[in-house]
Amino acid sequence: MLKDIHPKLPMRNKRITKEFYINRLNFQELGNVDYDGYLMLKKDSIELHFFEFKALDPKENYGQVYIRVDDIEKFYQVLLDNRTSIHPNGNLEIKPWGQKEFSILDPDNNLLTFGESI
Repeated sequence: MLKDIHPKLPMRNKRITKEFYINRLNFQELGNVDYDGYLMLKKDSIELHFFEFKALDPKENYGQVYIRVDDIEKFYQVLLDNRTSIHPNGNLEIKPWGQKEFSILDPDNNLLTFGESI
């Protein structure tokens, strides 16, 4: 029986990734052990894990995660208040498939799309 999923995304610099997710998206570091080259972050009931990939070319990174949220408009405003850049093609809007969505890119070009059913 499947229970949870914890996507693993590439990161070039652990400090930069950690600061972005904590300061811009309000995640928290998970666990009490600092693993070399690995980062685990949590917000509410989701976890994102990151592995170090120093040679990553962000222009060639296609890492993507779709995250379902409640009260997407409030979350969108929190990100704007934290000066988080919204993807140029990913502003908050209602999609034809019945989701209200927006997208951002993290420092390594991992695409995070947030959606709420309408």
